[in-house]
Amino acid sequence: MPAIDDLQKAQRFREAALPYLDDVYTLARYLLRDASDAEDAVQECYLRALKHFDSYRGPAMKPWLFAILRNVCNAEYTRRAHRHSAIEDTPGAAEQTPIWQESEASPETEVLRSGDAGAIRKLIDALAEPFKETFVLREINSLSYREIAEAAGVPVGTVMSRLARARAMLRAAWTAEEEQAR
Repeated sequence: MPAIDDLQKAQRFREAALPYLDDVYTLARYLLRDASDAEDAVQECYLRALKHFDSYRGPAMKPWLFAILRNVCNAEYTRRAHRHSAIEDTPGAAEQTPIWQESEASPETEVLRSGDAGAIRKLIDALAEPFKETFVLREINSLSYREIAEAAGVPVGTVMSRLARARAMLRAAWTAEEEQAR
């Protein structure tokens, strides 16, 4: 009977957690700034989630997965800090088109869009971690303020404040970049 229970647990986990795989990867990519590290973090996140799935009683799967991912990423930051090595961007990572993005109909539109997307990614990457994380969770993963608060372990007011500051910082950086281009 344990084998049947394990199969049922695995099936329930797949149904509950796999729909959020792309969202978890997106957050990991922004937090770790490296595609292979993000893949490793997502794999570790899902392994931990499966291991503790029997004890999961939360209201929503997505914030729970994001909370696990944050712990995995924080452990990676700590490991890197002990090695005394800096986080380096993958060469050209900001210019790479994500695998989940569909190609556009016209080449001109694609060139303009990829230029803007690359600039926006660089601006988001330049944000301090708490602001970047909150911005990505809200604007890219579409979590509610309450879900972000649960995932980040902070009050809703802090989420709102961080999001407002992140938006203001991005707006100011975008405006400064546009003025430099003129």
